[in-house]
Amino acid sequence: MQLYAVKTPMVKPGDNLVEVILASLKGQKLQLEENDVLALASKIVSYSQSRIVRLGELKPSKEAKKLAKQYLMEPEFAELVLREAEKVCGGVTKALLTLKDNTMTANAGVDHKNAPLGSAVLWPENLAEWLKAFRAEMNRRTGVHVAVMVVDSSLIPLRIGTVGIALTVAGLRPIREWRGKMDLYGRRIMITRHAVADDLASAAHLLMGEATEKAPVVLIKDAPVDFDDNIHGSAEMTMPSSECLFMNTIKKY
Repeated sequence: MQLYAVKTPMVKPGDNLVEVILASLKGQKLQLEENDVLALASKIVSYSQSRIVRLGELKPSKEAKKLAKQYLMEPEFAELVLREAEKVCGGVTKALLTLKDNTMTANAGVDHKNAPLGSAVLWPENLAEWLKAFRAEMNRRTGVHVAVMVVDSSLIPLRIGTVGIALTVAGLRPIREWRGKMDLYGRRIMITRHAVADDLASAAHLLMGEATEKAPVVLIKDAPVDFDDNIHGSAEMTMPSSECLFMNTIKKY
C-alpha cells in the first residue's frame, strides 16, 4: 500500500473540491487509477460548505456559561457545542465529551484549530449525501472508480493524542467481518470485526497532520480493502450504545 500526501491551496467557502483536488493531484504529478482511495480531511469539506461560525455573533445561554466556567472554555464556544451536540456527557479543561451523529467526539466536532481568528469550524453537514455526489463527480471526471472517505481526529479512552477516524465512506466496505472464522489455534472467533476504514483513516491522518501541513488530502493506492459501489454512509461503522463496550460500561457507574 502506498500513501501520498496531497498539498492543496487554502480551501475557501464555496470552493469546488473536485476542481481543487484534481488540480492539486496534477500539480504533484499524481494519477488517479482504478480502486484508489481518496481520504479528505473533514475541515476542507466544512470550508467548502461554509460551515464557519463567528463566535462573537453567538449569545451564550445559562447552560453554556455554566459549562464554560466549569471547563474553562469561552462561553460562545460552549454555546456552539451545545447547539451541535446531541448529548453532552461531561468534560475536562477546554473540551466536552459529546455525542454527535452517533459518534462520541470532543466538542461535537466544533474546532478552533485551523479556523479564522474569532471563529470556529463545524463538522460537515449531510455528509453521506455530499460524499456520494463528490465521488460520482470525481469518477465522472477521471473515468475511473475511486473510493472516498472523510477523515477527522478522534480520541481513544486513556490514550494520549489524536488518531484518525472515518466519519463516512463511499465505495468501500468499512468493516471486515471476522466472527465465525477460525484463529491460528482453531478457535472460532466470537466478536471481532475489523474497522478497515478507520485504519485507513488513521494512516491518512498521520500524513495530514494537525497544524500547518496543508495536506488535507491523501491518495491511497493498493489498499487491502473490499470495494463496493453500493456503500455510501456511516451506518455500517456505528453501533447502539447498548452494544458498545465503553458506553454500556460507563453508564452503569
